[in-house]
Amino acid sequence: MWIGWLQGWRWLAAVDNWFLNGLYPIGAAHPNWVTCWNVFCTVVGPTAFRVLGVVVIIWLLARRYLRVALFLVLSVELAGLVAETAKHLANRPRPATAMVDALGTSFPSGHAVGVTAAVLALLTVAFAFVGPRWRVPLAVLGAVVIVAIGVGRVVLNVHHPSDVLAGWALGYLWYLACLLLVRPFPLVRVGVSAAAGTPVVPGSGS
Repeated sequence: MWIGWLQGWRWLAAVDNWFLNGLYPIGAAHPNWVTCWNVFCTVVGPTAFRVLGVVVIIWLLARRYLRVALFLVLSVELAGLVAETAKHLANRPRPATAMVDALGTSFPSGHAVGVTAAVLALLTVAFAFVGPRWRVPLAVLGAVVIVAIGVGRVVLNVHHPSDVLAGWALGYLWYLACLLLVRPFPLVRVGVSAAAGTPVVPGSGS
């Protein structure tokens, strides 16, 4: 996406403009539509997931799952830094038709990066503690949130579709990098002796 924008790929610009030009009149004619999407993207945005991440990290630290807590610190709390670094390198202006105020540059979508990395990381940890019957509903909910956030940023015209696609990709790659770097599983409680209990295996529900 970045290379395509830098090199001025016409097909990419045409796709971006087709979506933005098609959605702008809808928002211009329906202010409440814009307000709803703006509230959704704020309430279910990266900041909300970072706050949730802090809560989960504190809970993990209290239970002495230090490696898993470190995984969430990197994947959830530092995803914003990754997005801002990429934005600084790309320095792509936001669409001129943006219907709400948004800080920073356009590429990649910080919302897409942050929410994708956070949802994947939190689901990975949650799956180790919940029973199998909860995993499919949680996965579906996570997918819906990730897609809806990306759609919302385009609906509001604050991002080109290519910004969102790049954000999803970067968020996923950052999640994978953190997963490989920290390797939080199998779950091990630091300070728990063998006599006190064995390491918790993901999916055991313990």
